[in-house]
Amino acid sequence: MSNDTRDLGWHAISGSPRQIGQALGHAGRAAVHRHLLKSEIWAKVTAPEHLGHLARTEENTRTRFPQVWEELIGLAEGLELPLDQVFAWNCRGDILSSVPDGCTTVQLPGAEPVIAHNEDGLPFFRGSCFIAEISPRNGSRFRAFCYPGSIPGHTFATSETGLAQAVNNLRLTGLRPTIPRIVLGRAVLAAQDRRAALELLRHTPNSGGFHFTLGQVGEPDILSVEFGGGDCEVRKIDQPAIHANHALHLSAARTGGQIITASSRDRQARGEALLAEGCRDPLVILRDTGGPGLPIRRDAPDDPDDENTLATAVMRVTKQGIEWEIHDKTDETPICAAI
Repeated sequence: MSNDTRDLGWHAISGSPRQIGQALGHAGRAAVHRHLLKSEIWAKVTAPEHLGHLARTEENTRTRFPQVWEELIGLAEGLELPLDQVFAWNCRGDILSSVPDGCTTVQLPGAEPVIAHNEDGLPFFRGSCFIAEISPRNGSRFRAFCYPGSIPGHTFATSETGLAQAVNNLRLTGLRPTIPRIVLGRAVLAAQDRRAALELLRHTPNSGGFHFTLGQVGEPDILSVEFGGGDCEVRKIDQPAIHANHALHLSAARTGGQIITASSRDRQARGEALLAEGCRDPLVILRDTGGPGLPIRRDAPDDPDDENTLATAVMRVTKQGIEWEIHDKTDETPICAAI
């Protein structure tokens, strides 16, 4: 493993769920207080009208995922913020239909499947995000890209159980979630394998919408999983594909509706066009700024979704393990590389 911290920090964290949360909070506290608390999206998510909804999701989280709840308690302590506000922020995609969490994932099946991912988020978090290398007291180790103020499990990650995960936001409408989607993402990172992760997602009640790309050491395929609103759609990827944070197959999106932003539509179309032309280099696709619409690689200060590309990950699932490299900008040399 190597780590050259330029725009991306690296934190080794261990202990109980509460201790892990405290460390995550401490790592992101300065950025949250400097930027997030002053933002319009924070004000929307933590508004008093959401308290009744949050009370129900909080009770379900405490009951069904007590260790994740303890991690959230620790996160609030490390951030030095009220727990109800921190919990609301970690429910942002369940409270609001559209939040500034974008992302694009390239899926390349084969003998050694490749999952590559642009992590697109709030531009003011550039330079404050980090990789958390987490060793729970009781559980499997994992590495995950983390935003200040959020628990892991909704970006990209790998686990010592051989799971590779990349996550895209779905902007589903008409939902009243009873469990937070980020809580489910965190629980997936604790799963013993991909089968257990799928079992969790298939039998979990109504949540906000996410798309997971899941790879597993020892398995030659890539799975595309869209879920939300109590629905879960799993598809095997047998041809090169791309996913740009709107639902492609989920029935809940067809019945309840979804928001497809211009950026999401254009990134999907451009990625599919590059694949159709025969491009198989994930970095070329994820760094592309061509095409007739908004770009895949997002650096514009006036991005219409208020999102910029904060990191790019390339995960190769081999028979021996997961090879992982992370790029912060467009340099050829990754800032982090791990096996």
